[in-house]
Amino acid sequence: MSEKVEKSLSPVPSHEGSKEGQVLEAQHDAVFGEITDEGPNYRSVRWLGTAVLMMKTQIGLGVLSIPVAFNHLGIVPGVIVLMAIAGITTWSDYIIGVFKLRHREVYGIDDAGELILGRAGRIFFGGAFVLWWVFVAGSGMLGLSIGLNAVSDHAVCTAVYVAIAAILACILGSIQTLGRLSWLAWIGLISILTSILIVTIAVGVQDRPSAAPKDAVWVPDYKIVGNPSFTDAITAVCTIVFAYAGTPAFFSIAAEMREPRHFNRSLYLCQSVVTIFYLVIGIVMYYYCGSYVSSPALGSAGPVVKKVSYGFALPGLLVSTLLFIHITGKYVFVRILQGSRHLAANTFTHWAVWLGCTVSTAIVAYVIASAIPVFSDLVSLVGALLGTPMCFQPMGGMWLYDNWHKGQDGRRTSKWIFMVCWCVFVILAGCFLMIAGTYGSVVTIIKSYAAAGGSAAWSCADNSV
Repeated sequence: MSEKVEKSLSPVPSHEGSKEGQVLEAQHDAVFGEITDEGPNYRSVRWLGTAVLMMKTQIGLGVLSIPVAFNHLGIVPGVIVLMAIAGITTWSDYIIGVFKLRHREVYGIDDAGELILGRAGRIFFGGAFVLWWVFVAGSGMLGLSIGLNAVSDHAVCTAVYVAIAAILACILGSIQTLGRLSWLAWIGLISILTSILIVTIAVGVQDRPSAAPKDAVWVPDYKIVGNPSFTDAITAVCTIVFAYAGTPAFFSIAAEMREPRHFNRSLYLCQSVVTIFYLVIGIVMYYYCGSYVSSPALGSAGPVVKKVSYGFALPGLLVSTLLFIHITGKYVFVRILQGSRHLAANTFTHWAVWLGCTVSTAIVAYVIASAIPVFSDLVSLVGALLGTPMCFQPMGGMWLYDNWHKGQDGRRTSKWIFMVCWCVFVILAGCFLMIAGTYGSVVTIIKSYAAAGGSAAWSCADNSV
């Protein structure tokens, strides 16, 4: 391995006690170029901060729908599906860390796509990455508007709340480095966990969920094994995939780690906490609420608890949204300035391009969120069509790209054969979920239009009820 490549991912020197780890001398990075005191330190995120950033890209909007997914599947199939998705995505995330160490120049999933599939792979995965995270950012803005409506009793037009969410997320998302955002990730993670735990405890101590009938003795109607239609089942599975769909962002997070060799340490902490939390929330809330669990789940314990939980959740929803804007804007920013001295230097061009990328991302996400009827169903469609193939198929291809030659060299060990079969399974499973999930989302959109025609563009209606 060349000396330049080895140096490109070596730890970035820092001042003793420095908050972000400012560099003492020029340090070459294979993605960001020369990192110096004259620009932002893009290699400053420590392993614990990395784990928190990972958790925050995972725990957000998706966790609020897990109890509803369990309602369709039943507790036992729901737990099995969740553990299977957790296992596959953890392996996918692990491959990202391994691939990044072997190919230091990789910044995003499109770089990996180009190595595997050529220019077509770069175009597809790059476009899918941007489109996916822009839609998720728009979904985050709507989530914030729901929270603001809930705590204020719809004091202002919903369209105004969406605009406020977009402005706040854009301003904070324009902070230059993930190292400087990691403290916000801590706040966001603690706030969203607190809000969901409040609701979980509340539904356990109350005699019935908020939506249950009040004129009869309440008996939880949870199902050990559900009997859903194919559309409901595949939608529930894709909902769980969505809860683990932070995977594409792990490329960007790994690129800004101070010690990339600690990636696995951060990953295992993240996936362990996320999976345990998802299991507890999904099982407990569905057990106590049954078919009357709300979506999002924060409304399951009545109006008072709903206000309190959304009050705690607002910082977490804001941090999720600003991270989506930051990661998307950073991706476009790096692609525009990569190879230029402006990428890692505080020049006018640097700031003009950086702010242009984050503001443009926020504006597009805001317009999509506000202008498109049945937006939540559209996010599900984009998630199935673009989000799923970024969490499964590329990672199987990445392992095969790095290891296929071993079989050609006559080193077909049992482990190699098993891993080839595993990668083929992951790729096929991803393709099935993409096709079936897209079909389920299209059916859901058709039903939504038939029932209500979707919501109006820039609607003032209260979206928290």
